[in-house]
Amino acid sequence: MRLVFAGTPEVAVPALDALIGSERHEVVAVVTRPDAPAGRGRRLVASPVAQRAEEAGIEVLKPVRPRDEEFLARLREIGPDCCPVVAYGALLPRVALDIPVHGWVNLHFSLLPAWRGAAPVQHSIMGGDEITGASTFLIEEGLDSGPVYGTVTEMVRPTDTSGDLLTRLAFAGSGLLAATMDGIEDGTLKAVPQPADGITLAPKITVEDAHVDWSVPALRADRIVRGCTPAPGAWTVFRGERLKLIHVTPVPDHTDLAPGVLSVGKNNVYVGTGSHAVELLWVQAQGKKPMRAADWARGVRIADGEVLGA
Repeated sequence: MRLVFAGTPEVAVPALDALIGSERHEVVAVVTRPDAPAGRGRRLVASPVAQRAEEAGIEVLKPVRPRDEEFLARLREIGPDCCPVVAYGALLPRVALDIPVHGWVNLHFSLLPAWRGAAPVQHSIMGGDEITGASTFLIEEGLDSGPVYGTVTEMVRPTDTSGDLLTRLAFAGSGLLAATMDGIEDGTLKAVPQPADGITLAPKITVEDAHVDWSVPALRADRIVRGCTPAPGAWTVFRGERLKLIHVTPVPDHTDLAPGVLSVGKNNVYVGTGSHAVELLWVQAQGKKPMRAADWARGVRIADGEVLGA
């Protein structure tokens, strides 16, 4: 098939690579978000997908809105058989959905209908899932509600951050998306409607969602930190300033600290929660680089009974 791939961030690149390497299909163009400011100089930088497509000599389309007539006209000229999508980042109007013969097929990083929305991996970790995965489905106008072509499963490891898990799913999902294109082309794969039960939503994680409330149980605090790492970054408050929490671990046998209360040893920093303590391993103070929590504690000279989150 002639494919037009739609995607934007680094997590979409493995799938683009898998399709570029396919012997059965040709990626004739890529659709991605417009160049965006990045770095200290805030200069405009092309998306990771655009950069990869340009390296491969593939035409890149960067519509401000997918309903722009100039973009739609070019898409009609290209005449794709199918448009595979991975984390494109914009809603597709019906007029665009109707152009490819086999529609737009999305690789979504959850086992649908679980975790429909923008942040499925983060919510999976924060929700305590033991198993998650990726799904390919035919895009409709509803939110991730289209019929499913296939799935692949992935264990959620006890120390996974959302970055860790998303990286594994990006590579596992790339094979699933390529296989889905094969099945659509030869007619052996049919999309199956999603069940009405088991629907959960995964809206974008906000900065406030990443604020750790130390009155919750230790396992919940750990899941928030892991789910919000690397973005938007879990945080708490210390002496009136934000303290970013990069890595913590629950300590079940440490039960004598009230929520938010700090306890500092020679090489360890503990904070109480609604159940037992967690150990702070890596933190980042405002204006500072990430550092071991023990080094941070020595530098700020924490007094007995000081708290996080006050």
